Amino acid sequence: MAVSPPLDSEQLDNQVEHKVVQDATCTFCGCVCDDIDLHVEGDKIVDAKRACVLGNSWFLNHEIDHRPSCHIDGKPAEVTQGVERAAQILAQSKYPLIYGLSDTTSESQRVAVSIADWIDGTVDTTTSVCHGPSGMAFQGVGEVTCSLGEVRNRADMVIFWGSNPAESHPRHFTKYSLMPKGMFLPNGRKDRTAVIVDVRKTKSAKAADIFVQIKPRSDFEGLWTLRALAQDIELDAEQVLADTGYPLDKWQDLMDRMKRARFGVIFFGMGLTMTRGKHANSEALLALTRDMNRHTRFVCKPNRGHGNVTGADNVVAWRTGYPFGVNMSRGYPRFNPGEYTASDVLARGEADAAMIIASDPMGNFSQPAREHLKSIPYIAFDPKETPTTRHSAVAFTVATYGINVPGTVYRMDDVPIPLRPAFESPHPSDLELLTNIETRVRELKKQQANCNKHRPSLRPA
Repeated sequence: MAVSPPLDSEQLDNQVEHKVVQDATCTFCGCVCDDIDLHVEGDKIVDAKRACVLGNSWFLNHEIDHRPSCHIDGKPAEVTQGVERAAQILAQSKYPLIYGLSDTTSESQRVAVSIADWIDGTVDTTTSVCHGPSGMAFQGVGEVTCSLGEVRNRADMVIFWGSNPAESHPRHFTKYSLMPKGMFLPNGRKDRTAVIVDVRKTKSAKAADIFVQIKPRSDFEGLWTLRALAQDIELDAEQVLADTGYPLDKWQDLMDRMKRARFGVIFFGMGLTMTRGKHANSEALLALTRDMNRHTRFVCKPNRGHGNVTGADNVVAWRTGYPFGVNMSRGYPRFNPGEYTASDVLARGEADAAMIIASDPMGNFSQPAREHLKSIPYIAFDPKETPTTRHSAVAFTVATYGINVPGTVYRMDDVPIPLRPAFESPHPSDLELLTNIETRVRELKKQQANCNKHRPSLRPA
């Protein structure tokens, strides 16, 4: 029988399966663009049509990490052993913390919140270190909101406050806010007025019709100046210039333009929420948007960063009633930012165990928080090795959501988007692992309850 000669490397390359995944979803930023065509060869994405520079980097640089799927105390272990160890850590803890959740699917987020409930723990998302103040302001003032589709089709005035989408959300201008031709804006960019409010001239300012450069840490004063002008209250020009660094006559011109707009939108970023004032800044902007609806139609939206951080807020909110920083140690949810947010719980040395999902607090938390996290047993989930996974008691290498794992994510305007993965990963998904951990935690908690039930009372009769 004739034996075929072995294939050379070029022939092997030609045999690699090539496929196209249409309308894939990019989970790099909060725009969650769902019109990407991925060209896949084997376990490598070779082209991402319509992706921005950040999306291209996300897709084309993705590689499977061929390390073991589980490490216990830094040593390779079976996944089942890791699940058991993780469940034991969580079930035996007195004040456990679950943190992260912004770079995973909403299905995984739901299970993580369930685990927090079973172990009477605290659950927090990365919202607490970015748009947490906005979440607090929404509860106090409310939010006049809309979808990005409405912005695309209706908004003839677009304001970006403390946000730099040209660098953080590169397709925001072209897909949603400034450039696209809409149902009521047939000329696209020519039908819109773009305003950038910031403390420095960013790349986004180059795309603006009006650039409002205010003094650092004066967002609150600027927003209240606009609120006063919206109600035709007379202001002192010298005081306004001293407080905001921007002249009153130009503030008045901006307000006149806002009143003449048919549909205005304000997008705000961490330049507003993470400077002096924090939630008070967000409240002022939300109140300004509400005030503007006495004159015309105005809405506002936070420019969210991580791919599914909006989903984390939604899932935690519809599971507990609050968007982040939720404690369930009393058997019911309690919300108190500063007390139940992860960076504060760790910095005060309160948590005795933790589970970190799709986040790297060891790389960005304060030194006291990092030191305490390092001193307690915790579980980490991440597709790559990070400072957080290196110090964990149990580290799971998981498949990457959106590229290897299907599911649901939420766009920054709270619209759920399905994921269409490009290829499978040899690593398990965090949904699979979390589901197994929850099952085991429930068993352990039931055993603890039975032991306590039959334990003799130490109280005198």
